[in-house]
Amino acid sequence: MKTKFTQILKQRYYLLFFFSLLVQQTYAQQIAIKGKVTSATGEAIPFANVIIKNTSNGAVTDFDGSFSITAKANDILVFSSQGYKSKETAINNQTSINISLAEDALALNEVVLVGYGSQQKKDLTGAISLVKADEIQKRQITTVADGLQGLVTGVKVRGGGKPGQEANIEIRGLKNLQNANPLYVIDGLVTSANRDFNPNDIESIQVLKDASAAAIYGSRAANGVIIITTKKGKKGPLKVEVSAKTSFTTMPTYSLMGTEEFAKLNNQAYDNAGFARQNLNMAVNTDWQKEVFKTGMIKDYNASVSGGGDNSTFFMSANYFGNEGTVISTDFDRISFRVNSSGSKGIFSIGENLAISNSKTDEMSGNPIIDVYRLTPTIPVYDASNPGGYGYGKQGVADTFGTNPLAIADFADTKNENFRIRGNIWAEIKFASWLKYRFNFGYESSFDSYKFLRKVGNWSLNQPPDQSYTDQNKGRSETKLFENTLTFKKEFGKHDLTILVGQTFQKDDYNQIYGTKRNLPINSATGQYYDVLNQGDSPVVGGYINEAALASYLGRLEYNYDNRYLFNAVIRRDGSSRFSKGNQWGNFPSVSAGWRISNESFFKSEFIKDLKLRASYGELGSGNIREYESKSFINNFGQIVLGDGQSLYPSATQVKLSNAQLRWEKLKQTNFGLDVAVLNNDLRFTADYFIARTEDVLFGFPILLTTGNDGGNPISNAATVENKGIELELAYSKKINDFSFNASLNFTKVNNKLVALGNGQNENIVGNTMTRAGNAVGMWYVLQTDGLFQSQEEVQNYKNAAGKVIMPNAVPGDIRFKDVNGDGEINNKDKDIVGSPWPEFEMGFNAGAEYKGFDFSMNWIASHGATVYDGFRSVVDRFDDNSNYRTGIQPWTPENPNTDFPRITKGSTLNSRGDSDRFLESGDFIRLKYIGFGYNLPDSVLKNSGITRARLTLSAQNVITITKYKGLDPEFTNSNIFERGVDNGAFPNLQTYSFGVEFSF
Repeated sequence: MKTKFTQILKQRYYLLFFFSLLVQQTYAQQIAIKGKVTSATGEAIPFANVIIKNTSNGAVTDFDGSFSITAKANDILVFSSQGYKSKETAINNQTSINISLAEDALALNEVVLVGYGSQQKKDLTGAISLVKADEIQKRQITTVADGLQGLVTGVKVRGGGKPGQEANIEIRGLKNLQNANPLYVIDGLVTSANRDFNPNDIESIQVLKDASAAAIYGSRAANGVIIITTKKGKKGPLKVEVSAKTSFTTMPTYSLMGTEEFAKLNNQAYDNAGFARQNLNMAVNTDWQKEVFKTGMIKDYNASVSGGGDNSTFFMSANYFGNEGTVISTDFDRISFRVNSSGSKGIFSIGENLAISNSKTDEMSGNPIIDVYRLTPTIPVYDASNPGGYGYGKQGVADTFGTNPLAIADFADTKNENFRIRGNIWAEIKFASWLKYRFNFGYESSFDSYKFLRKVGNWSLNQPPDQSYTDQNKGRSETKLFENTLTFKKEFGKHDLTILVGQTFQKDDYNQIYGTKRNLPINSATGQYYDVLNQGDSPVVGGYINEAALASYLGRLEYNYDNRYLFNAVIRRDGSSRFSKGNQWGNFPSVSAGWRISNESFFKSEFIKDLKLRASYGELGSGNIREYESKSFINNFGQIVLGDGQSLYPSATQVKLSNAQLRWEKLKQTNFGLDVAVLNNDLRFTADYFIARTEDVLFGFPILLTTGNDGGNPISNAATVENKGIELELAYSKKINDFSFNASLNFTKVNNKLVALGNGQNENIVGNTMTRAGNAVGMWYVLQTDGLFQSQEEVQNYKNAAGKVIMPNAVPGDIRFKDVNGDGEINNKDKDIVGSPWPEFEMGFNAGAEYKGFDFSMNWIASHGATVYDGFRSVVDRFDDNSNYRTGIQPWTPENPNTDFPRITKGSTLNSRGDSDRFLESGDFIRLKYIGFGYNLPDSVLKNSGITRARLTLSAQNVITITKYKGLDPEFTNSNIFERGVDNGAFPNLQTYSFGVEFSF
C-alpha cells in the first residue's frame, strides 16, 4: 500500500514538473507590477490607462491613481491620460513603478466649452483661450478678472487694491463707449463673476474672444464672453480638501516734503507773488501717509468635500475671505457656500449648481489717495478748536481745502452689504446616442443693503455745518433664465456633424426703497448715533422698479471632415424690451472654418505635429442701455400756482428727452488665426489677426439744457468704432526625469479708432482729451511747453510772424508755451493733439518649473507706448495754491537757472496750468505681477497621517515695477472711457506677500 502511494506521488510530481515547464514556456518571465500614476504636482490621476506596448492588454488606475498589472520583465508600459503627455517606461524586472505625467499644454483632445455645448480643442475654429484654474487660484485676488492679468492674449485688466474693488476687463480693445465688461457665464447661468463669487470654486475658464466663438450669445457678447465652470465631484471615495492663505498688503507711497522743506518753498512761492507769508505751524510735522495708510491683511480660508458613485456625484465648498484694507476704516468680508451635484438613471440626467454668498464692505470715504498730498505737513491730525476735533486747513495758517481722511472716515461712514443666491438646475434626456434634449433653469437673486451715516463734525476748511443724518436703501434684483436646447451629434464615416438648436428667455427685475432721516439722536451711554430710520426728523422716502426681458432663438452647425476640414456656423436672434417696438429684434450670424494641414496626406513632417489655419466672420450685438432709455421721463412732483386765489396745484413736466429710434449696437468682426505645434507638441505657437468694427454705438453725448432736457443725456446710436489687432502666443513645456519646465510669452497689439461720432458731430472734448473722427478715443489735447524763459530778453523776443510778443506778462523762470496757430497769444486755440493714452502693445511672460516636490512659477506683464496724465504731479508741482510738494524739487531762481522746474509763485496759474503737456508722462512699465514657490510633502512623511496631500506655498505680487512714472502705480484704472489715461487718485495695486497651506484627505 505504501509503495503504491509513493508511485502515485511520483507520477504527480512528474506531471507537476511537466506542467511547470509549460507554464514557464508560455509565461516566460511574467511578473506582477504595482504602482501609482500622479501629476507633476503629486496629485493622483484616476482612470489613467496603463497599456503594455504593442498589445491591447492593460489596466486602468483607480481613484487614488494606483494600478496593478502582470507583464513580461522586458515589456514596456505606456501610461496615458487625457490632458497629460503619454510616457513610456521599461519594466526591467521592476515590481514597483511610480510614474509622474506632465500636463499636455496643447491637449488637442481637451474638451472646451463653447456655449450650450463643447468641442475638442483641436476642432476649434474661433479665437478661444483657456486658463487653468490653478493659475488664477494661486494669486491672492478678490475677483476672477484680477487673476487673468497677463495670462491671455487680447485681454486687458485694470484693477486696484481697495477692499472689494472689482477690476475692469477689456477683451480685444475698445468695442464701444460705455466701458462695459464682458459677459460671464457660470455653469450655464448668465451672471457676473463679481466680488461675491469665490474663485476657489473654479474648475476651468474659457475666454471667447472673436465674434464666431461668442456669437452663440448674440446681443450680449460684443465685449467678449468668459465661460466659467465650477468644480464637480468625481467617482470614488470621499475627498476632503482644506486650504488657508494669509496675505499682508502694503501701499506704495509718494515722496513728499516734511515741514522744514515745505516751509522753505511755500515761503518762496508767497514771496515771489508779493503776498504775506502764512503763519505756518512749524511745531507740527505730520506725515499724512503714515496716519492714513497701514499694513493690510487678507485671510482666505477654503474647504471642500466631494465624491460620487456610478450614477451620481457631488461637490460642496465653503469659503471665508476677509480683507482688512491698507486705508483706515476700509474692510471687505465675504462668506460663501456652494453645492454642485448631478445624477443619472438610464437616458435621464439631472443636476444643479447652487452658490450662496454674503459680503460686507466698509467703503472708503472720500479719496485719501489725493488728500494725503493735498494736506500740508504743518497741519495737526487733531485740533480741538475745530468742530469734531480734527485738524484741517485754516485761513492764513494752512490755506488748503484738503480733506482730513481720518475725519471723513469718522464722520461719513458708508457700508454696503449684499446677500446673493445664484445657480441653475438642468435636466437632460438622451433619446439616442446621437440626440439629446437639455433644459436649464437659472436663477439669481440679490438682496442689497446700503447705509450712509453722517455724524456732526467737519473735515475741511470753510465747510458749512451739517446736521447728522442717515441715508439708507434696500434693493432686490431677480433674474430668471429658461433655456431649451436640442443637440444632434453623429459620425458618418469621415463626416462628423453636430447641430444645436435652442430657445432662451431671461427676465430681470430690480426694485428699491430708500429713506433719509436727519438730526439723529445720540445714545448717551455709548456716544453712538441711533442710525435706524424710526429716529430723527425730516423724513424723505422713495422707491422704484425696473424690469427687462430678453427672448432669443439660436442655432449652431459644426462639421468636421476627416479631422482636416472644419466648419462652424451660428445664428442667434435676440429681442429686448429695452428698445422700442419695431427695433427690439436683431439677428447675429457668424461663420468660421479651419484647415488642419498637418492631417493631409501630402503633409509629412516629424517636426511639425499640428498645423491649423483658422478664419471667421461674425456679427454681435449690444443692448447695454438702461431699461427705459427709449421712453420719456416725467417728473410728477412739481407744483404750480393758478387762479385768482393763487391755489397750489400738482404738475408734471417732461425732464428727459426720449429716443424711440434706438436700435441694436452691432459689432462686425473678422479673424484670421494660425495654430502650430512642433517638437512633439512641446513648442506651440498661436497667432491671430482681427478687425472689429462697431456700428450704431449707443452713447449719450451732452446736449444743451435749452432743449428741455434735464434728466441726463439721451442715448442715441451715435458713433462708429474700429479696432485692429494682433495676438501672438509662444509656449514651451518639457519634462526631463524629475524636472519639468514651462514658459509662455504673449503679445497683444490693438489700435482703436473712432470712425465717426454721428449726430452731426466731429469731435468731443472731455477734460484734457479730444475724441475726433479718424483718431483714437481720448487723445491728449493740451498746450505744448517749450522750456523756460531764462531772461527778460527772451520774453520780448518770443514773437509771432507779425512781430507780436506772444507772452508779454511772462518773466524769467516762467514756462514758454507754443503758439500753435500763430495768432500771437496763448489760449485754447493753441491746444493740439500730442499723444495717445492707449499702449502700442502689451506683453505677458509666464514661467514655471518643478523638481520632485518643489515648484516655482512667475508672471511678468509689460505695457509700452501709452502716454498718461499724472494727477499727483498736477497738484504737488503747481504752487499756485496750497498743498504739499514733491521732495527734492529745485525750482528756477536767478541763482539756479539750470533746471526744468519753473519759477514758483502763489496765486498765478501761468506755471501751473493743468491743461498742458507738462504733466503728461510715459505710462511704460514692466511688472513682476506674481512670483510663487510651493512644496509638496513627500508620501513617506504623510503615509501614516491619513493625509493624501499636503502643500506649502509662499508668494508675492506686484513686488517689482520698472517704470519712469512718478505716480503711485502706472497700472491704474479710470472708468471714464474718454479719460482712460488720467490718474486722478486711482487706488493702486498693492504689494502682497502670501503664505498658504493646503491639505487633502
